[in-house]
Amino acid sequence: MLTRELAFKVSPRDKNATFYLSAPLTAAEAETGAGGQRSFPYIVMAMAQDGALPMHAADTAAAVRVSGLTKRYATQRVLEAVDLEVAAGASFGLLGLNGAGKTTLIKCLLDLCARDAGQITLYGVPADEPRARARLVYLPERFVPPHYLSGREFLALMLTLAGKRYDATRVEARLAQLELEPAVLDRRVRALSKGMTQKLGLAAVLLVERDLYVLDEPMSGLDPASRIAVKSALQDLIAEGRTLFFTSHVLTDVEELCDSIAVLDRGTFRFRGTPGELCARHGEQSLERAFLHCIRHDGHPVAPRA
Repeated sequence: MLTRELAFKVSPRDKNATFYLSAPLTAAEAETGAGGQRSFPYIVMAMAQDGALPMHAADTAAAVRVSGLTKRYATQRVLEAVDLEVAAGASFGLLGLNGAGKTTLIKCLLDLCARDAGQITLYGVPADEPRARARLVYLPERFVPPHYLSGREFLALMLTLAGKRYDATRVEARLAQLELEPAVLDRRVRALSKGMTQKLGLAAVLLVERDLYVLDEPMSGLDPASRIAVKSALQDLIAEGRTLFFTSHVLTDVEELCDSIAVLDRGTFRFRGTPGELCARHGEQSLERAFLHCIRHDGHPVAPRA
C-alpha cells in the first residue's frame, strides 16, 4: 500500500505550489521545511497543472536565469548577488568545493529555499510559480527513497506522480541502460547498495522525461562501469535537446558532458564559460588543475557571461 505518501505545500508564499515527495513527513515537518535549510532526500517534480508550459515548446527564453540571487542563513552568507544563465538545450556543470553554495543555489531554483534577494526564472516563468516546475525533474545529492518500497513500487509511484503510465518494457530497458539488474524491482529499497539506490533514482528521473534535468552529484557512489553507463544515458538526453544542469566533483565527467560550466566559490562566481576556456585562462591542460588555480589564485569574482 502506498498510503504513507504526503503532498505538501513547500512555501507559504505560494499557496498553490504543491510538491509531491516520496518520503513520509508529518504535517508539522512539512511546515518547518518552508523557507529553511533542509535536506530533501527524494526526487522532486511538479505535477502538470493548468497553465503549465508544454513539454518541448519552442524555447525563446533561457532554461534557467538567475539575477542578483542572495541567500543567507542567519549571519552566514551562502550566495551573494549571483547571476547565471543556462540556455535551453545546454549541458551545464556547476562546479565548486564542498560548502561553496551549489546545493543552496539548486534549492533556490526549485523554490525549496526562500531567497533573501534576486530573481529566478525557469523557461521565462518565475521560479516561485508552480507551472515553472512542470518541465523539470530533480535528483538530490542525498537521494534516499522510502525504505519500505520495492524498486517497482518506487518507480510506479514516481511515474504516477508525473502523470505517466508504468510500462514494464520501458522500465526494464532503462534499467538495462544503467546496468541495473531487473531483480532490483522486487527488492525492498532497504536491501539495495548505495550504488544500486542511486541508479534507481536516476532510472526514475530518466523515465519521467522532462525538458530540464537538475541533478546534484548524480554519479555519487557509482563504480567506474556504472559511471560510464550513466554518462551514456545523459549524453542521450543532450542529443535529444534536453537541458542538463548538474553538479559533480569528478571533473573528467564534466569535461565529457558539459558545453558550459560555472565555478562557484564562497557564494560568488569565479568563472563562467566553457571547460576549454577555463583551461586556457589558466594555461592548464587539465580541467582539475585549472579549477584549482581558479579558486585558489583568482583574486576577485567575475560576472558570469550571458
